[in-house]
Amino acid sequence: MKDKYYDKLLNIHTMENKKTIYPESHHYNPYEPTPYSALERLTVSYTFDKQDTVIDFGCGKGRLPFYLHFFQHLSVTGIEMDSDFFNDAEHNLQAYKQLVNPESGGSEIQFICCLAEEYQIKPQDNRFYFFNPFSVQIFKHIVSNIQKSVENIPREVDIILYYPHESYIQFLDYYSPFDLFMEIKLKAYWLNPDERIVIYRLSS
Repeated sequence: MKDKYYDKLLNIHTMENKKTIYPESHHYNPYEPTPYSALERLTVSYTFDKQDTVIDFGCGKGRLPFYLHFFQHLSVTGIEMDSDFFNDAEHNLQAYKQLVNPESGGSEIQFICCLAEEYQIKPQDNRFYFFNPFSVQIFKHIVSNIQKSVENIPREVDIILYYPHESYIQFLDYYSPFDLFMEIKLKAYWLNPDERIVIYRLSS
C-alpha cells in the first residue's frame, strides 16, 4: 500500500484517523489526504521549476508538502486552520528533519495555522494546491487574494486542483482570468470522472 510505503519513507504519519472529523463550519470539509498515487502522477505529468513556491491550502498533516519537498526539492507552505492537524504536521516536520535538512538546496517547508482566506500571499508564491478543502465562497476569496498579489507583483501562477469540485471549475472557467492549462486523468478516471487533476494558469 503506497500510503504506508511513502509515510515510512518520509518518516511521517499522514493517513486518516479512524474516525472522520467534521469541521464546525459548513464551509470546511473533512480531512482527507491526497492519495500518493495522485501525487506520483502529478509530478510525472506536470513540470515544477526549482524556483516554484507551493502553497497547500488545507494541508492537514502535511502529506503534499513533504512529498514535494523531498522528491521535487521545492519550497512548500502548508496552510491549516485545524490546530490538531497543524500540530500533527509540526510533529511530522520534526520527524522529517531527522531524515533530511528541510532547508537543503535552498528549499524550505513550513506550516501555518490560520484560515486559508487570511493567509497573506507572498510575492514568491506561484503554485497553489487545493483538494476541495472548503466551500466555493472561500475559494473565490483566495483566488481574489492571488489575483491582487499578481497585480502587485506580476508573475505566472498556477492553481492545481485534485478531484475538483464542479463549483470550483465553473468559477474559474466563467468568472476568473485563469485559463485551463492541463488536465491529468488518473487511473480511476474511467470509473469516476472526478479522479483527475486540473491545472489553471494565470500568465503575467
